[in-house]
Amino acid sequence: MQSSCTTATKTRDYLFDNYKVLLILLVVMGHFIEPCYRHNDLLFTLKWLIVSFHMPAFIFISGYFSKRELPFAVIIRKLLVPYIVYEFVYYFFYIFILHKETTLCLQRPMFSLWYLLALFVWRMVTPYVKRCPHSMLAAATLGLFIGFSDMPDNYLSLPRILYFYPFFLAGIKFDRSILTKLRSKYIPVISAAGIAALTAFFAFAPICRTYSVKIFYGRYNYDFLGQDGFEGVLCRVICYIIGFAMTFAVMMLIPEKQVCFSYIGTRTMAVYLFHGLSYSYLKECTTILNDITAILPSLALLGCCILLTAAFSIPQLTVFTNKVADLRLPLNIAGRKLSIPLPRASRSV
Repeated sequence: MQSSCTTATKTRDYLFDNYKVLLILLVVMGHFIEPCYRHNDLLFTLKWLIVSFHMPAFIFISGYFSKRELPFAVIIRKLLVPYIVYEFVYYFFYIFILHKETTLCLQRPMFSLWYLLALFVWRMVTPYVKRCPHSMLAAATLGLFIGFSDMPDNYLSLPRILYFYPFFLAGIKFDRSILTKLRSKYIPVISAAGIAALTAFFAFAPICRTYSVKIFYGRYNYDFLGQDGFEGVLCRVICYIIGFAMTFAVMMLIPEKQVCFSYIGTRTMAVYLFHGLSYSYLKECTTILNDITAILPSLALLGCCILLTAAFSIPQLTVFTNKVADLRLPLNIAGRKLSIPLPRASRSV
C-alpha cells in the first residue's frame, strides 16, 4: 500500500496533513486538560477554543477524504472491525490495568471510540443522503432536533452522529479549488482576526462562565444542558456557525507545504487510540491532572501533550493500527455480495 517517496510527495495534500496534526494535538490537549481546565483562565479559554471546532474540523476532513464510495465489506473491515477490536482493548485495559468496574457493551462506545462508529454510519448512509435534495439542510435539522430526544446520551452515539453529520457531509461536498483561491487573497488576515476575536470572547465573556463547554459536544440533550427548546436550538445553531467558521478560518492559516511534523498527519489513528489509554490511566490512578492550577504547570502539561502526540505517532504503533484496519473477517464475505449498489452518477473517481 505504501508508494515511493517521490510519488507520495507529488500526491499528498500537506495542508490536510498539517491540519490533522494540529487537530489530533488539540484532541490530546482537550482530554488531558479536562480535569483541570476550570482551575485557571489559560486552560479554561483553551478548552472552549478547542471544543468549538476541533471535532467539526476533523469530521469535515474525514468527509473530504470519503468522497470515494466503498463496498460494504470494505467499510466493515476498515471501520466496524477496528471499532470492535478497540472496544475490547479498552475493556481489558479498564479491567486489568485500571481495575475499574465496566461492562463490554458495543452499543455504548468507550471513551472516544464513538468516532469510529460514527464514521462507519456516515460512510454507510452518505451515498444515499447526498442524492436527496437539500441534504445539508435536512442533516442540520436532524442535528437540531436530536437535542429534544430523551434517549440515553451514549446509546450508539446517535446524538453525536446526527449532530456532527453536517460537517461530514460538507466535507464530502467540498471543492478543494475554492480553498486555494481564498487563501491567495485577504481571507487569511480576516481569519486570523476572527480567531483572535473568538478567543477573546471565550476568555472574557461572562456567558462562557454560565454555559458549559458541553454545548459543543453534541452528546447531551437540551434538558441535560438546562435549556428549554428555543434556547437549545438557538445555542446549537450558534455552535454550528462557530464550528464551520472556525474550521475554515484555521484552514486558511495552515501551511500547504511539507514541514517536519507533517508525517504525524498520516498517523493520527495511533495517537487517537493510545493517548486515550494514557489519559484514562492518569485520570483513574493518579491525581496529577486534578492538581494543575498555576500557569507554569499548565504550560508544562501542554508541553507534555505535544510530546505524547509525537511519541504515539511512532511507526510501530501505526503498523498496529494499520493491521487492525486490514483484519479479515472469519466469514467468507465477498465485497461483491455485501456491497451496496450505488448509482453510477453518484460515484466518485
